[in-house]
Amino acid sequence: QVQLVESGGGLVQAGGSLRLSCAASGSDFSINAMGWYRQAPGEQRELVAVITSGGSTKYADSVKGRFTISRDNAKNTVYLGMNSLKPEDTAVYYCISRGPMGDYWGQGTQVTVSS
Repeated sequence: QVQLVESGGGLVQAGGSLRLSCAASGSDFSINAMGWYRQAPGEQRELVAVITSGGSTKYADSVKGRFTISRDNAKNTVYLGMNSLKPEDTAVYYCISRGPMGDYWGQGTQVTVSS
């Protein structure tokens, strides 16, 4: 069983920044791929960014150059730095852990970007 707890969401004006954190427990964090998805009202959940155990990253085209995913294996934590936020980034952001024990999701954290 893997537990994921997200934090760092909130309300920010367009052009602003936020950093989301996802603290993991219950698994060997360092071997798991980690990622962030988001889901806006009425929309499907979509991939935002992923980072492998080796540190390779992949981003959705809509966030490239603005968002940065990183991980601290010593703290069992993955981060999503978000800059130049736009109203269309408004969504619930979910952390995912993917490893030998399967896929696990966090409870989500709301990000709201006002225009």
